[in-house]
Amino acid sequence: MVQAAEELTSTMKLLHQRGWCDGTGGNFSVVVNQQPLRLLMAPSGVDKGSVDPVDLIEVNSDAEVIRGCGKASAETLLHLRIIDCCGAGAVLHTHSITGTLLSKVELARGCVNLQGWEMLKGLKGVTTHDTRVSVPVIANNQDLQQLSDSAATRLNDAPHGLLVSGHGLYAWGENLKEARRHTEILEFLLELTWRQSLLRIHQ
Repeated sequence: MVQAAEELTSTMKLLHQRGWCDGTGGNFSVVVNQQPLRLLMAPSGVDKGSVDPVDLIEVNSDAEVIRGCGKASAETLLHLRIIDCCGAGAVLHTHSITGTLLSKVELARGCVNLQGWEMLKGLKGVTTHDTRVSVPVIANNQDLQQLSDSAATRLNDAPHGLLVSGHGLYAWGENLKEARRHTEILEFLLELTWRQSLLRIHQ
């Protein structure tokens, strides 16, 4: 538990330094026990760049805080759904400018297509740049149960990540290390996609 707490807070600080969870944005979880399910998370409404291991809360499968001080994010329900549907061991939610912008622009299409980039090989299961993955985009909803239900219909084909319109990226992996890699890869590819669109506009 101590090691998991240190690794999660270290990951949050690194993502914060990259400008992917400014203010109180973002929420991050790691599974520390499967049966019964227990998640280690940062409490809601705090600066994720200044959270220490002792500040983390432990949450059960009903999104209830069972250890620590503070409130669980309402988006814990979406973390739990991703863990259940994808067998994830960690879920990282970022609020980068690029991810937030593209998720809004591409809502009507329902996905952001990423194709032909060498960095695609950083996603688990991808072995060549000569491929295309589609990151699902779903509409935002303040009813987190409805948001989670909407996400569940798109998770089977998601490339370890999903965008919520106007809100940002959720990425996951079997463990925290893999989830962080998927977050970095997807954020990189989203940035490439945005910049490529700008070049086309000005050509």
